[in-house]
Amino acid sequence: MLAIKTLSPKPVIFRRTARLMGDQFEISVVGSNPEWADDRIDDAIAEINRVEKLLSTFSDDSTINEINRNAGIKAVKADPEIFRLIDRSVQISDLTHGAFDITYYTPDKDDSDPDNTIGKTTTKASLSRINYQNVILDAMAQTVFLKEKGMRIGFGANCKGYAADRAKYILQMNGVSSGVINSGGDLLTWGAQPDHEPWTIATADPSQKSKSFSNIVISNMAVATSVNSEKFTAVINQKKANTINAKKGFPVSGIKSVSIISPSAELADSMATPVMSIGINAGLYLINQLNQMACIIIDDHERVYSSKDINILN
Repeated sequence: MLAIKTLSPKPVIFRRTARLMGDQFEISVVGSNPEWADDRIDDAIAEINRVEKLLSTFSDDSTINEINRNAGIKAVKADPEIFRLIDRSVQISDLTHGAFDITYYTPDKDDSDPDNTIGKTTTKASLSRINYQNVILDAMAQTVFLKEKGMRIGFGANCKGYAADRAKYILQMNGVSSGVINSGGDLLTWGAQPDHEPWTIATADPSQKSKSFSNIVISNMAVATSVNSEKFTAVINQKKANTINAKKGFPVSGIKSVSIISPSAELADSMATPVMSIGINAGLYLINQLNQMACIIIDDHERVYSSKDINILN
């Protein structure tokens, strides 16, 4: 009697979109079982919601709010996960010479202005408090201290990237060998497509949005893009950057968009806007010094610049 071999269903991509962290996320997993895929996407969404709650500045009992409330007063013991995220953020600030900075300034209720003047005085006071170097970390005690009263920290620039990294980790731990997380246009991929081809993105020509000028292999990588204006749209993203140079105080010109490619979505998310703010030459120089990181820059004249060793398929 001949044995009959049952073929497993061919793997396909299962997708779901959801409104998370104030943005549109699309989670895609490769598999052959719809119920299994649905459960895995639920796992990813639950993790993203957990990260949002962890990093919230709206919840009175959050660690971030406690750190902010005690600015200039005392150090606060932080959850190890939050401590590591702050530590990495400060390292990126140091790497970019402050172009990336999680600190900002909010006047406390008891701040007074006896001369009733708020122009230059307030501006100078604000700028003095926006400084990553005033975030004091004690690794042994796992504490965070903001030196200046009125200082605050927030993760608007890298929280979605971190959430994507965490969701990917949870999916991999639950057996998802291939997938894509699209967080508001920024992408994080691992594994390969169902046909075993690598994941790629097509970047649009600034003057011909419907035509792509290159395909970039992004399997097992993350891509984050900052866009300077509505004149340029990449297929991978339509996110607008804050294009004010934090050090000079004037709008940045010369760059339309910066796309960062990195194994970590958190790192790619953190680096995109700083590279735009420091300019083409400095940005390329910085990226070329870093391992496993690449970038594509498009300037106001629609010229394309890429870092060394980037894998572009024309």
